[in-house]
Amino acid sequence: MTGDEAVADESIGDTIEYGIDEQPPLGESVVLGIQHYLTMVGANIAVPLILAGAMEMPPGVTARFIGTFFVVSGIATLAQTTFGNRYPIVQGAPFSMLAPALAIVGVVTAGGVSGQPSWEAALLQLQGAIIVAAIVEVAMGYFGLVGKLRRFLSPVVIAPTIALIGLALFNAPQITTANQSWWLLGLTLGLILLFSQYLDVRHKAFRLYPVILALVLAWVVAAALSIAGVIGTSHPGFVDLGQVTDTRFLLPIYPFQWGTPQVTTAFVVGMFAGVLASIVESIGDYYAVANIAGSGAPSGKRINHGIGMEGLMNVFSGMMGTAGSTSYSENIGAIGLTGVASRYVVQIGAVVMLFVGFVGYFGQLIATIPDPIVGGLFIAMFGQIVAVGISNLRHVDLESSRNTFIIGFALFVGLAIPAYMGNFESTIAFRETVGLESATESLVTALGASGTGTAAPIEAAAQAVVDTVYIIGSTGMAVGGLAALFLDNTIPGTREERGLAQWDRITEDESEFESFWDRWVGAESTREN
Repeated sequence: MTGDEAVADESIGDTIEYGIDEQPPLGESVVLGIQHYLTMVGANIAVPLILAGAMEMPPGVTARFIGTFFVVSGIATLAQTTFGNRYPIVQGAPFSMLAPALAIVGVVTAGGVSGQPSWEAALLQLQGAIIVAAIVEVAMGYFGLVGKLRRFLSPVVIAPTIALIGLALFNAPQITTANQSWWLLGLTLGLILLFSQYLDVRHKAFRLYPVILALVLAWVVAAALSIAGVIGTSHPGFVDLGQVTDTRFLLPIYPFQWGTPQVTTAFVVGMFAGVLASIVESIGDYYAVANIAGSGAPSGKRINHGIGMEGLMNVFSGMMGTAGSTSYSENIGAIGLTGVASRYVVQIGAVVMLFVGFVGYFGQLIATIPDPIVGGLFIAMFGQIVAVGISNLRHVDLESSRNTFIIGFALFVGLAIPAYMGNFESTIAFRETVGLESATESLVTALGASGTGTAAPIEAAAQAVVDTVYIIGSTGMAVGGLAALFLDNTIPGTREERGLAQWDRITEDESEFESFWDRWVGAESTREN
């Protein structure tokens, strides 16, 4: 490692209050852990609410549906931080798998179902698709297929990929909605900036808890104004406290609670496209959290264990009846703001979320957090992730026109193509726009397959290709990351120019990452011998 690299890494490490392997006192860890989870509650609630709305799920079932997401999130986080990549990353409901999930729901509910509610039929098909697609993800991780990609990943690829994790949410409805409450969003953002950037040197509490302090204070202000009648029910900052008690105290949550999952091949193929987008996003998250925590870039072995565990937790989420599980970028931004990168803290937060997921009142209370407050959190945290991505360029020769072209191109298409895909509400609408049905009919006729029994497979294959294009095209980091990956590995450039020479010096060795097997099972075998 050169002197400049040592100074850079040391400057990053100086901002960390608690490192990955450190354990703050239990009481402090509980508050810090809850703070990590509060940064992602908006997204972890948004996914089930969107799906519940699309399925027209009854209100009583929706509360249990949301609670299941938190239970799965808690267990998946514990599994990933203990047995997976062991990074302090919260696991939650993936937006990258939301597009195929909505497509499945749309197809099932549009066809009508006899003998059971349409929401239940759609959910069982969704579960089956996730379980089968996730089994492939498990194989890709634990057989080492994903880790082999690491040699093709340079800072030129990783920088725009991580930056797009944050930039992808610049137009989130919690921020850009037409009836935005800018004073409430500004209050939340202003409090986060005040605590994390100006008052952090005044008291340890401001340095460690800027997010939870800002969120609670902004929520109290909004709730007080709602009770006083200053802001009405139509105001985006209205807090409906009455809905908190409109649920059961304890919710029955258990595997296969909605019934036996159903498997349809076309749905599995569509869901696997979402899984691929999730894998790309997660690899970017691994590099981001390693960077922001002052650690070396992840080894192929760590990446494999991370993706393999995400696959297992996706299988588990399908069994529980949710819409998948993946690494969450929100708490990576929280690490940058608070300097708390402790794995132990995230595990404590996961335990808390696991138990409160069974409490109906908790989900309803979290649901009262107004969108403007969530928008303020998004701006602070995702802006931090953008900066983390850009910081990877310190390893790259930015005087190289090759590098600047790739980086600029990846960022542009990573924003432009998802914006185009946003014109379509679902994969079904996208299929109609590209003329899938007429094109498939023409292909079947040209091949002479009409009436031969081979038309159906051709139609299914064509549909899978179009759906995959839509799903990956809707994910900014997938588009930008894949574009940068292709260009960086096909346009000639030296290892020094691409930043690989410097990066190799700070990438952890394969032996530095110890899996659960290495630390416990392998160690026990060594002692016996």
